[in-house]
Amino acid sequence: MVKKVSLEPYVPHEALAYCEHLFQNYNFDFFLSRPRRTRLGDFTIRPGFTPRITVNINLNPYNFLITYLHEVAHYVVYQNYKRPFRKKPAPHGVEWKREFSVLLQPVMNENVFPADILKPLLAYAVSPKASTGADQILYNALKKYDDPSILLNKTALIHLHEGADFVFQNRLFVRGSVRRTRVLCTDKISQRRYTIPAHALVEAC
Repeated sequence: MVKKVSLEPYVPHEALAYCEHLFQNYNFDFFLSRPRRTRLGDFTIRPGFTPRITVNINLNPYNFLITYLHEVAHYVVYQNYKRPFRKKPAPHGVEWKREFSVLLQPVMNENVFPADILKPLLAYAVSPKASTGADQILYNALKKYDDPSILLNKTALIHLHEGADFVFQNRLFVRGSVRRTRVLCTDKISQRRYTIPAHALVEAC
């Protein structure tokens, strides 16, 4: 991973000042990550270290911006609830939904997002889900702006029908039921069951 202070190449130009303002005014480290199959970004805390946010380097600017704000919302919730006497909130509970919605407000306009993304994003922001992949309309709108080579023959696991076969990490699985942000799947060779992130990109058979 490479630390990156300037977000200029990765977010829409009209959102750059806002994103850099958040980075400069909150106490977190930001890193670009190589593409990951199971997540678009993450927020991590380790004792003795500055909180860290990462976002996949291969996301299109609109998905990068949403993912970045998603992770900053985790940071804000952590800051607000880190004191020992406060109850720890759920990872994507009401506190996170509220903070994420607030962070999205300054960029939810046609100066930042194309109209075909903005409309489903406005609906999504009312009660954000743990992953944009769980909102099919928004997911499809964002997907149109991806590099076609990234998506060749791939789809988000959540969009396959239950019982469908798919390949993930060179292994053949059968899609099972959804469990919040993950999907219960069965390895067709070993018959062992695994939970895989719902937005993971897989190859349908």
